[in-house]
Amino acid sequence: MNKFLAPLAALLVACATILPSQAAEVQGDAKAGEKKIAMCIGCHGIQGYQASFPEIYKVPKISGQGAKYIASALSAYKKGDRKHPTMRGIGDNLTEQDMADLGAYYEAHGKTEGAMLPAKAADASAKVAELVKKGACVSCHGENFSKPIDSSYPKLAGQHADYLVVALKAYKTENNAKVGRANAVMSGVAKQFSNAELKELASYIGGLPGELKTVPQNKFR
Repeated sequence: MNKFLAPLAALLVACATILPSQAAEVQGDAKAGEKKIAMCIGCHGIQGYQASFPEIYKVPKISGQGAKYIASALSAYKKGDRKHPTMRGIGDNLTEQDMADLGAYYEAHGKTEGAMLPAKAADASAKVAELVKKGACVSCHGENFSKPIDSSYPKLAGQHADYLVVALKAYKTENNAKVGRANAVMSGVAKQFSNAELKELASYIGGLPGELKTVPQNKFR
């Protein structure tokens, strides 16, 4: 072998050996996550609990949500891609392992064995059906809005409608130090709609059967 190519070949073999381990995904542990939820249950463990920033809305249901999505969302708060003072403060104190553990815990939390969801969402009104089509919502979130095509995308069916409105409006917000979400795809989608149209979309999706729930938890257990 050419004396110049031999070292290169050795380097490529070394990289091929090292890169998979570096790119290995952090695996979440639900039992470990259960020990880390004290910061979560004060809001997400109370049914109907309402946040007041940036407006009044019910905090999202996260029990039954996908583990990778939860970890992804927490990471976005930590990086500042999602702006929310409280969630940023929580995210700042979490490691990647913490996020993965919390995701694993909440994905399994409150899961009902044998529960069946319809393969396709119930028909919407003609107007809302056009909005869903315009946003191409099912192309990412699934035909029933509960089986996203990628596990890092959220389940939406049955989520609080007022929370969905706030989340969607955040994708439209720019140049605000405390409010906003940086996601090029979702920003492009949300900006197609008026706030009134986003409210109609959210009302429809929030009324669909889904796996999301709030499981009451005692902070002082």
